[in-house]
Amino acid sequence: MPHAKLPRKSTHIDMTAMCDVAFLLLTFFMLATKFKPEEPVVVKTPSSISDIQLPDVDIMLLTVDSRGRIFFSIDNKVKRRALIEDLDANNNLKLTDLEKTAFSIDASEGIPFSQLKSYLSAGPDERKIMQTNTGGIPVDTTVYSAQNELAQWIKSARNTNPKLRICIKADGDASYPYVSKIIKTLEGWKIFKFNLITNLKGIPPGTAAAQDAAAAKKS
Repeated sequence: MPHAKLPRKSTHIDMTAMCDVAFLLLTFFMLATKFKPEEPVVVKTPSSISDIQLPDVDIMLLTVDSRGRIFFSIDNKVKRRALIEDLDANNNLKLTDLEKTAFSIDASEGIPFSQLKSYLSAGPDERKIMQTNTGGIPVDTTVYSAQNELAQWIKSARNTNPKLRICIKADGDASYPYVSKIIKTLEGWKIFKFNLITNLKGIPPGTAAAQDAAAAKKS
């Protein structure tokens, strides 16, 4: 008997559910992504073999550019408001509420206290110009010096958020005395634990570090 042939039909896949999932994922990443704040200066950090990962939150970043200028930033926007309130009260900066709000949404500062009010009252473009021409936050080797404004930034930041992890990001061309003053300031507040941000490089073969890495792989 002859066999009846069934007509061939093309496979139909309903893509509606997949499109819904794609748009849901796109919306999630748009809302949940945390964009990296704009850095005040370009810093080329030196290289090291340390592979210690920095935490994602509660970071106090002290940036030193090739000219030795120091910039200060913390990542917590809520704590930034508390920080500027503390700085204003202790240093008589006479900031308005709008200027404090401008500080709370800013990325970083490298402005002396004497120029901070005019900086925060300026527009975004003017602030970029001021950051370019600034001499950075004044620093000294003792925390009790009137010239050491960085000491006040660190003290207020730690007062408003004791969980802050301190990181120093210095340009490879920056002179060591600039970094040394930051370390002396931290020591003045009894802070002996901090991180130095560097680029990761390979471990030189034949060194003690290479032997330790090889032993760790075997164990």
